[in-house]
Amino acid sequence: MKHISRRKFLKLGMLAAAMPLPASASAWLAAPERRLSFHNLHTGEHVDLPYWVQGDYVPESLAEINHVLRDFRNNQVAAIDTRLLDLLDRVKAELGTSRPFQVISGYRSPATNHMLSERSSGVARHSLHMEAKAIDIRIPGIQLADLHRAGLKLKGGGVGYYPASDFVHLDVGRVRSWGGS
Repeated sequence: MKHISRRKFLKLGMLAAAMPLPASASAWLAAPERRLSFHNLHTGEHVDLPYWVQGDYVPESLAEINHVLRDFRNNQVAAIDTRLLDLLDRVKAELGTSRPFQVISGYRSPATNHMLSERSSGVARHSLHMEAKAIDIRIPGIQLADLHRAGLKLKGGGVGYYPASDFVHLDVGRVRSWGGS
């Protein structure tokens, strides 16, 4: 492992801080509110609310989002990773839409994930859905390929493209992609 002096480390940090952010990223960071809208296709539930206001996450909103994104097969709820919510908000901004995310799959309990992985080779045995760090979505009126490209551009984690099943997978794991467009 290469050693970097404290002085060089601080100098690199100052250079990084001085670099301008892309306009879309700086606008996103400066926004006083972050709002998301979801339509769970399996339960029919809708939610449209601010989940982050004036620099703080809103616990009541997070609880509602966690409920709507629960494992609909057994009603288990998990705390959705706020990095995933922020990624979805950035995707929405990148696409210039306020339309709701149609949810195919949010949180999955280990039991549900096991059952699905036994039935399909397309379901990972150690899916980030089980950690509430992944979501399968589409947006009405937005081409699936455009949603896929936005996910890739933001480099927020994994991006899977499933045109035959009409959804894009996003997660906040390591940056990687599969499916191609």
